Amino acid sequence: MAQGLEVALTDLQSSRNNVQHHTEEITVDHLLVRRGQAFNLTLYFRNRGFQPGRDNIIFVVETGPLPDLALGTRAVFSLASHGSPSPWIAWLETNGDTSTEVSLCAPPTAAVGRYLLKIHVDSFQGSVTAYQLGEFILLFNPWCPEDAVYLDSEPQRQEYVMNDYGFIYQGNKNWIRPCPWNYGQFEEKIIDICLQLLDKSLHFQTDPATDCALRGSPVYVSRVVCAMINSNDDNGVLNGNWSENYTDGTNPAEWTGSVAILKQWHTTGCQPVRYGQCWVFAAVMCTVMRCLGIPTRVITNFDSGHDTDGNLIIDEYYDNTGRILGNKKDTIWNFHVWNECWMARKDLPPGYGGWQVLDATPQETSNGLYCCGPASVRAIKEGEVDLNYDTPFVFSMVNADCMSWLVQGGKEQKLHQDTSSVGNFISTKSIQSDERDDITENYKYEEGSLQERQVFLKALQKLKARRFHGSRRGAELQPSRPTPLSQDSPRSLDVPSLRPSDVVQVSLKFKMLDPPNMGQDISFALLALNMSSQFKDLKVNLSAQSLLHDGNPLPPFWQDVAFITLSPQEAKAYPCKISYSQYSQYLSTDKLIRISALGEEKSSPKKILVNKIITLSYPSITINVLGAAVVNQPLSIQVIFSNPLSEQVEGCVLTVEGSGLFKKQQKILLGVLKPQHRASVILETVPFKSGQRQIQANMRSNKFKDIKGYRNVYVNFAL
Repeated sequence: MAQGLEVALTDLQSSRNNVQHHTEEITVDHLLVRRGQAFNLTLYFRNRGFQPGRDNIIFVVETGPLPDLALGTRAVFSLASHGSPSPWIAWLETNGDTSTEVSLCAPPTAAVGRYLLKIHVDSFQGSVTAYQLGEFILLFNPWCPEDAVYLDSEPQRQEYVMNDYGFIYQGNKNWIRPCPWNYGQFEEKIIDICLQLLDKSLHFQTDPATDCALRGSPVYVSRVVCAMINSNDDNGVLNGNWSENYTDGTNPAEWTGSVAILKQWHTTGCQPVRYGQCWVFAAVMCTVMRCLGIPTRVITNFDSGHDTDGNLIIDEYYDNTGRILGNKKDTIWNFHVWNECWMARKDLPPGYGGWQVLDATPQETSNGLYCCGPASVRAIKEGEVDLNYDTPFVFSMVNADCMSWLVQGGKEQKLHQDTSSVGNFISTKSIQSDERDDITENYKYEEGSLQERQVFLKALQKLKARRFHGSRRGAELQPSRPTPLSQDSPRSLDVPSLRPSDVVQVSLKFKMLDPPNMGQDISFALLALNMSSQFKDLKVNLSAQSLLHDGNPLPPFWQDVAFITLSPQEAKAYPCKISYSQYSQYLSTDKLIRISALGEEKSSPKKILVNKIITLSYPSITINVLGAAVVNQPLSIQVIFSNPLSEQVEGCVLTVEGSGLFKKQQKILLGVLKPQHRASVILETVPFKSGQRQIQANMRSNKFKDIKGYRNVYVNFAL
């Protein structure tokens, strides 16, 4: 009597499959594959070979705690069976005397996550034996044309999925500096932490079966991840803190990578890590999304609007000394950082797929949770603010107008309206390069152009209609048909504009006389120009105050008054100096100083306001690689650093990391550094991954928190 077919061993071919699925950087010891692409496994039999037509092998794949055929979290499909109701398929590759190689393929819409793989062997005499073959992880597939995250460019896939380091741009629009960051999406345990993050979401906790079923949608997954990066609604990854008090955690400026943050969240039982600000939220989200297979990049918007009342106007208030007043609802962030993720948007009208804004910084709620997006970048550019999700809020960040007001004697006087001050130099790292890409044109038409104003007015009109119908930001709207631009439609809108009598005949402008370096005096001049044919007598109140990067000011620490007389068409410079001793104790971690001048003409009610934001710079850390970098061979790295101040600093700590180079973040206690002291340390490591790598370093002390440096390293295979 013929025997039933018995499975003795299974080879999931993890190493081979992972290379073909671009997951070998994560591991080659466990099976990680991408949907919409075949992977192979080999079944070894104990007693005889597989006989097609006499034996039937049925595969079962399950994900989530409550697998369900109807929800798509459980699939049952036979080997080489065509016309099966299951979108999963399996076919025979080779058949030997005691082994069979089989190819399996998940549909390009399958839910991502951890799967259990089982088979039922039905032999010809009617016996059925079940076997559990093992687990595998299924990810999004930007290499598959049928996947919603498909990206038709290998250089872009390498940059936005495979690159594990990059730059986040900070500073201000006049001084943009790259901050090196270790995304580390392929480091040990990161994939497990990313899947754990999905399981800790409120969506999963409330309805795990439905949540797992929806994980095939990048729109859904991106919103879940976005809400989980902050901890405002749940035990998310990061606590936000803009208070300047970080004694019970880590100053956001000190972080140099996502790996340490995610591992700390995991090892503490998913307790939120203290602390993050916008660039940290965005960087950690980039790590998670790239790990899951969704192309993602980090975006910085300089002079970013935060419009709380939805009227596309950022109101700024000043007193009669030129000092900007705090405790206001609207703000302009010196810079703000978010993510763009690449995906199709079948929930929107055609043409609004591609790059989508996701902002994990907890600013406003969306459908009851602190998340923002995905908002179509093209919809933002075209003013289609009624398209999901959170498009009005993102539009205001890049294209709101700014209205300046003078507050005096309990009254508010309009100084001017600026239509171009919000949303400048929108930046991201270039593809396979360390250069900066300016992508402002992706978000809006050129400032000052007719098209830009038409889009602004169209967006304003849509928001007025939305408020009329009682909607709120974040509510899911039924998207209307995109509105074409019209030269006639804006004319009926009530939008503030300047009258001819408001035209100022005197201009004021600040000019730096020396580079603003930390520890040195700040030298600048106020330039006054009389553009009229009459004499002008000016009184100018000047002030300086530290500024947080989210736009909130600290109390002023320097004030001056200038009296300037100008002949017709005359220009004069009024020199100013702020000493280090004047600003040192008032400086925020962001190292931002806002200088303001409020001028008024004698015997005239007209006021002239000008301001400039200064970012104080540090000398960067220098990193030297001593010798050739080769996998599994010792490598020496020299880190050179200095105290830029003319005073002693204490509590100095150097942190160094780099994916593929260090197994974990290195911390070196340096103690005290004397004034202007320069020193170096030698670190020893053994690179464990080949290819292009980056070393990131940060030094902190009791006087500064983020002196940074980086060095790119190419690691060769051992001969």
